[in-house]
Amino acid sequence: MKILLTGKDGQLGFALHKKLASLGEVIATNRDMLDLIDPQAIRAFIDQTQPDIIINPAAYTQVDKAESENLLAHQINAEAPQVLTDKASELNIPIIHFSTDYVFDGLKHEPYLEIDKVNPQSVYGQTKWQGEEAVRQYKKHIILRTSWVFSSHGQNFLKTIMKLIQEKTSLNVVSDQIGTPTSSEALADVTYHIVKTIFNDPNFKDFGTYHMTLDNETNWYRYACFITDETKRLGLQTLMTSKDIKPILSDAYPTLAKRPMNSRLDSTKIKKTFMLELPHWEEEVKRILKVLFH
Repeated sequence: MKILLTGKDGQLGFALHKKLASLGEVIATNRDMLDLIDPQAIRAFIDQTQPDIIINPAAYTQVDKAESENLLAHQINAEAPQVLTDKASELNIPIIHFSTDYVFDGLKHEPYLEIDKVNPQSVYGQTKWQGEEAVRQYKKHIILRTSWVFSSHGQNFLKTIMKLIQEKTSLNVVSDQIGTPTSSEALADVTYHIVKTIFNDPNFKDFGTYHMTLDNETNWYRYACFITDETKRLGLQTLMTSKDIKPILSDAYPTLAKRPMNSRLDSTKIKKTFMLELPHWEEEVKRILKVLFH
């Protein structure tokens, strides 16, 4: 099996590259190898490599910067998925595309279902939604929406908190936005399982949109406290404890792009369809912290 993977240097692309290697040849690309703002380059690369499946974790993810770089965000998050999907359709191969909780406005009081109405509140959310819609035009697609991604590789909230508690004596963290931290590694495990399922079943029909986050939920403040307590337990020298972290409301921390207050995604459908058990977010955070400490 020949797998074309975009965004190999990102958090998720890095984890996918490692995990999918046992399934066949992974043609893992970054910006230097495959420039996603160049439709002609994408088409030529796919014509040349002739993959059996396309997996697209690459995205423009700088949520606040996207407000002023909306053209670039649109090229990477909306136009590139369109070109990748057109080529997948031409070759009659599956495509797996990753999306985000930011397609929702965050006003629902329960976790979001795949069938819930989208209402993106930022350029990032809007362009990710347009990318989803492009991918959805082709039958053989899987869209995986996730949230609050962390890993031992790349930049993320977990690593930012680890850095700050070694540099500062107090922190303010938003407490009124809820969601589920989800590890790149868990996403890569699920993707691996889906790819195997698609290729082992010639009659596979369960294409479509799925939500995939770890079990349980938290808010950014509690998440920061948990990271702090765990890192101290593992022996990290810090200038503060979780008692020095103060909860604040989103209004006290204005950002250029609006964040969803509720980022919870209901993962029931993916668990049932692919017979999966997903770990609790706290267990995955503990596991990644141990990796970072070795």
